Parts: sequence; C-alpha cells; structure tokens
Amino acid sequence: MRTSNKKCLTITIDGYSSCGKSTFAKEIARRLKYKYIDSGAMYRAVTLLCIKNNIISRDKFDIKALKLLIAETDIDFRFTETRNRHETFLNGKNVEDEIRTAGVSDYVSQVSEIGQVRGKMVTIQRRHGKEGGIVMDGRDIGTVVFPEADLKIFMTASAEIRAERRYKELQAKGIDADFEAVKKNIEKRDYIDTNRKISPLKKAADAIVLDNSDMTVQEQMEWFEELLSELNYEN
Repeated sequence: MRTSNKKCLTITIDGYSSCGKSTFAKEIARRLKYKYIDSGAMYRAVTLLCIKNNIISRDKFDIKALKLLIAETDIDFRFTETRNRHETFLNGKNVEDEIRTAGVSDYVSQVSEIGQVRGKMVTIQRRHGKEGGIVMDGRDIGTVVFPEADLKIFMTASAEIRAERRYKELQAKGIDADFEAVKKNIEKRDYIDTNRKISPLKKAADAIVLDNSDMTVQEQMEWFEELLSELNYEN
C-alpha cells in the first residue's frame, strides 16, 4: 500500500461474495466524490449475456461461443438520475436489475473462471480507472487490476452472515429464495473464487483486512475515516 495525501487515490476493495463490498465502496466513492466501478457487476453482465444467448445452463457451457461473444462485449456504468444510483449497462442497455437475480448468481463464478473473460474485464476496468480518483471492488482488483493501488482493503465475513444478508436482499426485492440454497451458493462461489487457476481471490500482501461480520455500514465508514486519518490523507 502506498500511503499518500494526493487527492486522486485509487482504492481497491476485494473480498468474498456478499460481504457488502459494493455498498461499502459506493459509500466511500460518495464520501470522496470518486467514480465507483462494480467489477462484480461486470462479470454478472457477461453471465447474463451467456444465459440470454443459451451459452450456459445446468447441463451446458459452450466456452467456445463465449470466447467469440466476449470480444464484442462492452460494459459501462452510468448514473441514472431517476433512480439516483450508478447502474450497469451491457452493450448500451441497462441491465442493473437483471444481473442481480439468483439465476445469474448460479453461474457467475463459472463464467468468471474463463481467461478471455477476465482479460476483457481487466482491460475495461483499467480503461475506467486510468485517471485515478476511483473506488473499485471485486475479487482481484488489488492483486491483478491495480496492484499499485494507493489503498487496498480486503473484506471478509462469516458465510452464515453473508448468506443472511443475501437472503434478506433477495426478499426485499420480492425474489423467492431459500436460505439454505443461498448459503450453499455462497459457499460454492467461495470455493470456486479461491481455487480458480486464473486470478484467484486472495488478499494482497499490503491489503488491510476488514471483517464486517458484526458491523453496520455506518461503523464501516467510521473505520474508513479513521484509516484515512492514519494515512494522513487530505481530501
């Protein structure tokens, strides 16, 4: 981690699924008036594309077709005034709601294992972050995408807590879900994410660990404010 008091930091937040990385990253971006990039949403968008093009299902995964399709794929993030939030656009279409479904969650780890997919996503991520002044969350942002980031945070929480959060999130959206199924999905994603050959999920040597199992969003932001103070960062 490079300590710095410059105004345009590059901040990476990596960690396990359903740790609240996106919520935390968005709050940091809002606090610092930085651009927020949700790398997880990018892989979800590619997974949605696979589902819509009949590339992946429970008994099928046409990797050759995916490799051809990914070459022409573009993903962007735009602030939607009517919904007061940044949303994900796949090839020019708003897919924010579609990529958050359980169906996409079932396959996203498999899709993100493919080298060409990760290579394309890293290219897009670096394009978005080349000017600095960004907060990006994901699995390999501090280790692969921006290994020289100014500040790296690695988030974790127990599988039980993460499953409960995800379950409540789905319920709030009116999506039917089974808690045990949600937990199994999270545990499966943990295994795939940490054991894949290409860019596995791991803590960067200079990352600061944040276990937010028993922390509210407000408490996490207080933790972050203290961290900025310790780094002598001036906004």
